[in-house]
Amino acid sequence: MMHRYKINEAKSCLLDKYIAFIGDSRIRQLFYSFVKIINPQFKEEGNKHENIHFEDKIASVKVDFLWHPEVNGSMKRCIKVWTEDSVAKPHVIVAGAATWSIKIHNGSSEALSQYKMNITSIAPLLEKLARSSAVYWVLQDPVYEEILSENRKMLTNEKIDAYNEAAVSILNSSTRNSKSNVKIFSVSKLIAQETIMESLDGLHLPESSRETIAMILMNVYCNKILKPVDGSCCQPRPPLTLIQKLAACFFIFSIFGYVILGIINRNAHRKNKLCPDLESGEEKKNIINIPMSPLEILLQSFCKLGLIMAYFYMCDRANLFMKENKFYTHSSFFIPIIYILVLGIFYNENTKETKVLNREQTDEWKGWMQLVILIYHISGASTFLPVYMHIRVLVAAYLFQTGYGHFSYFWIKGDFGIHRVCQVLFRLNFLVVVLCIVMDRPYQFYYFVPLVTVWFTIIYITLALWPQIIQKKANGNCFWHFCLLLKLAFLLLCICFLAYSQGAFEKIFSLWPLSKCFELKGNVYEWWFRWRLDRYVVFHGMLFAFTYLALQKRQVLSEGKGEPLFSNKVSNCLLFISVVSFLTYSIWASSCKNKAECNELHPLVSVVQLFICQYHIWLAADTRGILVLIPGNPMLNIIVSTFIFVCVAHEISQITNDLAQILIPTDNTSLLKRLACIAMFFCGLLLLSSIQDKSRH
Repeated sequence: MMHRYKINEAKSCLLDKYIAFIGDSRIRQLFYSFVKIINPQFKEEGNKHENIHFEDKIASVKVDFLWHPEVNGSMKRCIKVWTEDSVAKPHVIVAGAATWSIKIHNGSSEALSQYKMNITSIAPLLEKLARSSAVYWVLQDPVYEEILSENRKMLTNEKIDAYNEAAVSILNSSTRNSKSNVKIFSVSKLIAQETIMESLDGLHLPESSRETIAMILMNVYCNKILKPVDGSCCQPRPPLTLIQKLAACFFIFSIFGYVILGIINRNAHRKNKLCPDLESGEEKKNIINIPMSPLEILLQSFCKLGLIMAYFYMCDRANLFMKENKFYTHSSFFIPIIYILVLGIFYNENTKETKVLNREQTDEWKGWMQLVILIYHISGASTFLPVYMHIRVLVAAYLFQTGYGHFSYFWIKGDFGIHRVCQVLFRLNFLVVVLCIVMDRPYQFYYFVPLVTVWFTIIYITLALWPQIIQKKANGNCFWHFCLLLKLAFLLLCICFLAYSQGAFEKIFSLWPLSKCFELKGNVYEWWFRWRLDRYVVFHGMLFAFTYLALQKRQVLSEGKGEPLFSNKVSNCLLFISVVSFLTYSIWASSCKNKAECNELHPLVSVVQLFICQYHIWLAADTRGILVLIPGNPMLNIIVSTFIFVCVAHEISQITNDLAQILIPTDNTSLLKRLACIAMFFCGLLLLSSIQDKSRH
């Protein structure tokens, strides 16, 4: 994966640096492409067979190209000067040459022998420079032999491969007892194998390929300095934090504890496994299924969770597996969507439920949305604006269900007890909290869970605060309905105020300890942006639930089995409005010019319209790339990683359910004790996090 460096980033990395390119015309091309990252207006002009200089005095960046088309005494003298203490050494040296040696000597074997001798004499000098500078030897690109001019016909890929093998062999063996510090830059050769057919002369690469190679060179050197947080290559694996080490110890102890407890229980029940049959004098099996104790379930859950988290870490932190960039094409997004839709036609079943937005209906709705969002993420479809805007509608639909479902529960059940709240918060946040610890990411990084959590809290506070108004209390009395509408109106007023007062929003969420949860890159702007995108949708879900339940109670709506909810005329009218609204939104989304414009209008129109695991074990590099378990076979890689992803998601769901039953008891006294322990745990976590932040700075 590659970071696309902008001008200011490149200048920041190369501040007060001197970079030297030394070689032939191919190295000159790389020099030009590299300089254009710093200054896109730099022109390729002047005598091609001479030295070229570039300097940006503001950033104090100096880049030179030194014309030495052969590995010979001239190149050796140039490099030797840099090894002297009195001379300023380049911070980066990019060297390479061979085609001129092949061309001048007509591809003779004597020329190859001389090349080996010359590079052998240069290797110790390059090794000496590599102790204090970054030294890269660029392997020779293949040529497109069919279109080479007559005076270049002796340049064959077979001869070029021989020269490359000689360079790699000699440079890698330049030090006897340790690995060579001179880095072999082979990416140019790999790219040329795919794009040399687009060359105009069969020797030099097309401009797009050169730009990619120069950007990779920038990544190789600068990523270690700037450390871009986008999953790009060439960065050292981050050291384990204190919290990660403690988490690893906890999971290891859980595994050992589960094994020891299993052995003890097995030995205890072994005597009861076989009992004598008094009549026959033989032993018979005593078939008794002994249920697992809460402690055993707890340790088993943590044991499985520890193994799953180890897999998460290996996939996206340990640099064990490769990652690749996403490249969007219409077919990569729409073909899987069509395939799943066609497949879905053959799998359907009837439901016994007749109510609007019943559990089976909303579960299927969520499932379809999740599938589309997963395909959207892995195909990189966020770069295509119409698809991005329609996915925003799906996110809004999920938040609508949050408002509808939680309002309906509190309104009908009137259960504002702490047990219900803890159950919901635990199920929403358990995996994310564990991932924040194991993967060393802030809570806001998994933005959707904080978003749903905050909206659930807002719904709970709105309905639980005095006066508590529920369906049973409001029956037959319009006054309480009016009071509830006033509470909803006040909620809408607060939403509007926070949406248009960024300063007030940031002051609230910048308070400690909220800042530790909602800050990303040192501020809460990202959280404000995410919250603001769908600010009216949850309110719309609450209002819809209130209206629907009120009409249902007054028997305005018919929900008998097989009966329509409305009359045919009303149903057809609503269907027509829905179709027109959707088509209007689609046309508007397709005509939108940029994301900023679309995002500004989206909250105003969206009300008319397996998530966390994918971050690290289906996608990779924190969702910016794709995990590569099987290199070279994209289809098989997707099949295998998807199978593992689904299995892991299923296991984590089961673990969360088991732990919720144990850690969130129904007894209020026990629950308060557990909450006190959880509060102490998070205080310790915040303390350790603060210590880590200070040590990093």
